[in-house]
Amino acid sequence: MKPTSILGRYLTRQILFNFFAVLFMVVSVVMLFEVVELLRRTSDRPEVGFVLVMKLALTKLPKTIEMVFPFVVMIAAMVTFWKLSKSNEFVIMRAAGVSIWGFLLPVLVAVFVIGVANVTLINPISARMYDMYETLNYRMKTKNPNAVLFSDQGLWIREAIDDNNVMVLQAKSLRQEKEELLLRGVTIIEMDRRSQPRRRIEAFAGVLHEGQFELKDVHVFKAGYPTESNNSMSYYTSLDSDRIKENFVEPEAISFWALPSIIDFYEHSGFSAQRHRLRYYSLLISPLLLCAMVLVAAVFALRPNNRRGGVMYLIVGGITTGFLVYFMTQLVYAFGINGFVPIFLAVSTPFLITTLISVSLLLHLEDG
Repeated sequence: MKPTSILGRYLTRQILFNFFAVLFMVVSVVMLFEVVELLRRTSDRPEVGFVLVMKLALTKLPKTIEMVFPFVVMIAAMVTFWKLSKSNEFVIMRAAGVSIWGFLLPVLVAVFVIGVANVTLINPISARMYDMYETLNYRMKTKNPNAVLFSDQGLWIREAIDDNNVMVLQAKSLRQEKEELLLRGVTIIEMDRRSQPRRRIEAFAGVLHEGQFELKDVHVFKAGYPTESNNSMSYYTSLDSDRIKENFVEPEAISFWALPSIIDFYEHSGFSAQRHRLRYYSLLISPLLLCAMVLVAAVFALRPNNRRGGVMYLIVGGITTGFLVYFMTQLVYAFGINGFVPIFLAVSTPFLITTLISVSLLLHLEDG
């Protein structure tokens, strides 16, 4: 059955309506719990108003929703299939000669489009909002309404100067003021590809502005040469505030469109990009994982004879299977991050296993 046929459009409308209805309910519940938790945390902070609490809850909401998004799709599909089975529409479609695969095709296409929209359109907004949440949360903790501190534990970062030399920068603390990044206790070590030091630069403070570090109270150490002391020194770099900030941001808080360039930057600089590459591949395959969740829902909810009841079996079985898929996904992802299995295999394994098992059970249902 074509998704553009009358029946295909009808099934598409059903799954979209139930998806947005379930999503609205989940968002409402998550938002309620987030607000209650934030109010509890700030109950002894009279300076924290309700407006800030709502900002924190709203900016954290997209990341929480992203975690439960596959469950939202699965529940929406289960509701859709259960309604069609209860009203005997599924039986009528089968009697009219529509196979179970023709029945599922419009639903799978609609869910796949939802997954693509989530990755390409919603994910960048979600990443930006979570970044805002981190900033607001830090401001609330420090009681500084203008604070934008990347790290109070210092900074270690590496940059490839050219094909034969690399630079390692260490700073004891750093913070951002407007467009400038301020560093304290800066140490820059230049090394060759064999990790042999060529020069060490120490500065009391530094400012990153327009592609260069403006260092203050500088001492330059080089083997075989006397120590050089300068009041100021310019050190050119390809780093910028965004690149440095990404060292303290979880891959989940980085936009899908920005991940490829960040992966290339890390690998060129000698850093491991395992977590970022895993995140990128997981986003690429997430629409297919959503389709696999639809197949799981079909196994439990598509029943030609609905008179025998068993709604509790439907609910418990579907939710339990969803949690097993989620647990298996996180477990295999952990193996991928630690290098026990290739990244692409770690990302694709949960989808493949879920799809193959669901298709096998649906084939049995079709033959029956």
